[in-house]
Amino acid sequence: MPAKTTSLASSSKKRKAREADDAVRTIQDLEKQLTAAIASGSSLNPLADLLEIALNSETAAQLSKAIYALYRVFVIILSRGLLSGPDASDEAKAVRTWLVDRLHSFVDLLSGLLKDDEPTLKTSALDILFSLQKHLSSALTRTGDGKQPQFHASHFRKIMTALLLCPPSPRGSPHKKRRTEEEHARHDRFLDADVRDHFINTWFSVHDDIRWFFLRDAALFLSRHPFNEAPQLPGNLLSILERLTTFPTKPSELNSWWVEELGAKPPKPKKSADGDDDDDVDLGQGDAGAEEEDDWRTFFDDPQPKPAEEKRGITARVHTLTIHQSLHSLAAHKAVFTRAWLTLLPRLSLGSIEETKAYSLRVLNVLHRGVIPHLTRPILIMDWVSSSVDHGGTVGLLALNALFTLMKEYNLDYPSFYTRLYGFLDRDVLHLKHRARFFRLTELFLSSTHLPATIVASFVKRLSRLSLNAPPAAVVMLIPFTYNMLRRHPALMAMIHRSDEVTGAECDGFDGQEMNPTLTNALESSLWELHSHRQHYHAAVSTLAKILEEAFTRPSYAMEDFLDHTYGTLFDTEVKRKIRKEPATALELSQVPEGDGLEELWAFG
Repeated sequence: MPAKTTSLASSSKKRKAREADDAVRTIQDLEKQLTAAIASGSSLNPLADLLEIALNSETAAQLSKAIYALYRVFVIILSRGLLSGPDASDEAKAVRTWLVDRLHSFVDLLSGLLKDDEPTLKTSALDILFSLQKHLSSALTRTGDGKQPQFHASHFRKIMTALLLCPPSPRGSPHKKRRTEEEHARHDRFLDADVRDHFINTWFSVHDDIRWFFLRDAALFLSRHPFNEAPQLPGNLLSILERLTTFPTKPSELNSWWVEELGAKPPKPKKSADGDDDDDVDLGQGDAGAEEEDDWRTFFDDPQPKPAEEKRGITARVHTLTIHQSLHSLAAHKAVFTRAWLTLLPRLSLGSIEETKAYSLRVLNVLHRGVIPHLTRPILIMDWVSSSVDHGGTVGLLALNALFTLMKEYNLDYPSFYTRLYGFLDRDVLHLKHRARFFRLTELFLSSTHLPATIVASFVKRLSRLSLNAPPAAVVMLIPFTYNMLRRHPALMAMIHRSDEVTGAECDGFDGQEMNPTLTNALESSLWELHSHRQHYHAAVSTLAKILEEAFTRPSYAMEDFLDHTYGTLFDTEVKRKIRKEPATALELSQVPEGDGLEELWAFG
């Protein structure tokens, strides 16, 4: 019996190997037939057979052979102009329609493969999709009027659908087939990391035309697909936008093009505001209306230029630019970037509270460096940022940092900023893991010498009160922070120079329940809480607390030297500290007097 079983298994393997070889030979034969048919102008019916093999392939290797064969065939078809240009007869029109349908089926197959289990199929499918984008655009340019280079927008939107909506793979595994539609939508509609990184590193962060069209169409996708229909869309888009680190900052950086024809220098824009929109490029063979094209542009126009600027002839209004001109305009790149983010941010708050906080944290981590500098009008995100403050914790603190950047660099008027910041000073702030970030940002927020002394005094007093039940590592941060605030704001020095008659908790006029930092009466109180730390059980804290009793000769303390302290670091410091003089911890037995009662506690042998 074992011999029979081995023989059956061996014959089964041989049969499968023969079938695989036959399938590969069939694919090669069909590709040769199609290549010859295109050259001779004969029937292209074998294309349907080749596509059918690709759709029904059982193995990844066989499917890979099929999709590359189809890709090579379609490249030849495009190079011969069979999918574009004028139709010579009704028969030619019917053939073109049939070929377009086969191309759409092939593109749909490739789009689904981005969610396949086989990594090589995913990256290969994405490579083929973008290579087809280049060939389709070039073919469209060759058969156009010759005035404008073209970009095949309808094919590009199919690529975006695959990246942002993530349709399922047609070659699903058995355990995926058993899932219900609801489970699939919940678990399997997010962009895979390897596909995302390949797209970003190869096209999105490299080629200016791909980035521009992606950003322009991202807002359109968000408006066309409501959150209840495509809840994965905002998260997938955010995972791409948050990794964009190569956004151009000057016109000379617009120099990399995936569709080479778009790299040609466009004609200079018209100076008049009444631009002729007839010059706009027809995207995707008319699949995008003029209303959609203008939607991203008119909203972000800069104010009318002054007469001196008009004479330069280089600052045309954004909505008057053609597509080709927009690709070479830094203002147009900023416009589509701004609209993509402004459309995305409200969608990130439509899920559960946990998802909203997670998305907000990811956005705020890149907002001040990767988003705000590239927006046409940064204050447009003020509403979303201010609403993020309500989340509290790390999210709220980072939102305050973004608001502070808008106030400092873009003249945002936000009078309640310090009231919102003061609200973060609760009983938990010195116990949380993000307290180092809190102190770092709070010192930045209070760094201006033009702040009213009452506001700074409220922060110092509130933190001083919270230090009474704070861990030693937090007190070690707080004392240098207080020293820096007193040094920067001399009006606060009175808080450490009160007479004995007005010190102590019973005579403290500070109102700890008041949430408005201008009304706490902190400037009339004292920092007796920090004074009490001179008797702290931890030597580092008690020693550091004495700096407030000495002359303030030091300009300031570098907060970075104190922000990373924890129980572990404090313990390691004590263990590694060199002791110059051994402490008297015990007496020799000969020095112990008789009858001291020790024999009742211990028995010495």
